[in-house]
Amino acid sequence: MLFQVTFPTPKPLPRDSVREVAHNMIHQLQNDPEAFWQGVLQSAIQFGLKVLAALLIYSIGIWLISWVKRLLKRMFERRQTEATLASFITSMVSIAMTVVIVIIAVGTLGVDTTSLAALLAAGGMAIGMALSGTVQNFAGGIMLLAFKPFKSGDFIAAQGFSGKVVEVNITATKILTPDNRVVILPNGALSNGTIDNYSARPLRRVEWKVSVAYGTDVESCKATILDILNSEPRILQADTDINELYKQLNLKNYQLSTVSYRMESIPAPFVALLSLNDNDITFVVRAWIKSADYWDVFFAMQERFYTELPQAGFSFAYPHVDVTVVK
Repeated sequence: MLFQVTFPTPKPLPRDSVREVAHNMIHQLQNDPEAFWQGVLQSAIQFGLKVLAALLIYSIGIWLISWVKRLLKRMFERRQTEATLASFITSMVSIAMTVVIVIIAVGTLGVDTTSLAALLAAGGMAIGMALSGTVQNFAGGIMLLAFKPFKSGDFIAAQGFSGKVVEVNITATKILTPDNRVVILPNGALSNGTIDNYSARPLRRVEWKVSVAYGTDVESCKATILDILNSEPRILQADTDINELYKQLNLKNYQLSTVSYRMESIPAPFVALLSLNDNDITFVVRAWIKSADYWDVFFAMQERFYTELPQAGFSFAYPHVDVTVVK
């Protein structure tokens, strides 16, 4: 049996497209130069109209972006939005609108925008993978700006540091410590950690613990401590006009969220026997003050307790041992 083997006829290789176009143009120019120049003129006019349309779209888009930014600025000012959040939202809207306008303008020129969109998506994915930590901080910044657990000027404790917030941006938060150091906290870790905001409330309760010797008359000592508290004008009393107080404090400066910051009334200064220790007894002393006066009042009253209680006949205890000698 004979087998006939046939090989497929090789397909002709495609000619170079650029070379083919050039060859056709030269051929047309040689045979019909008038038609050739008419075609060139018509193509130039069509391309020029596309360029004019793209420039017009881009110009209108830039004007529209400026108008939207002014509109957002007025809206944020009317609603008294925090400057950091307002700036971030305005920038994001501006960037998104600019990208859309550029794609529309390029598409008007006849360029296939599908490949451009795919290139932008691939580039964004590559940048996101390379900057994964930065993206996490970016997301954390959005959470902080959205939920506002603190604002610029607040005194906070977070990530093992405490200080006054001096700047909140989209990737990090800067705080100024009491010893004048600037600590930069990444927003990713900050948004997922515990934040203690000392400035969030307009009023705070301050507490002292005063230890005196055994044998002290409890009621007399409590009355003396209360007299010392009531003689301090910065300590709030139960008869304080709460409405007038909040009017002075300008409560909206403390409004970080939907949580109500109003108190119905001010609790009176409080003193009670807290514990019976090995060498002394301890009183707990509590009073309400304005948050801005916290440390000044705390240290001032600490000094007054130390100075005035012994003058009133109450001695402070110290570790000691009683030794009894039996003869």
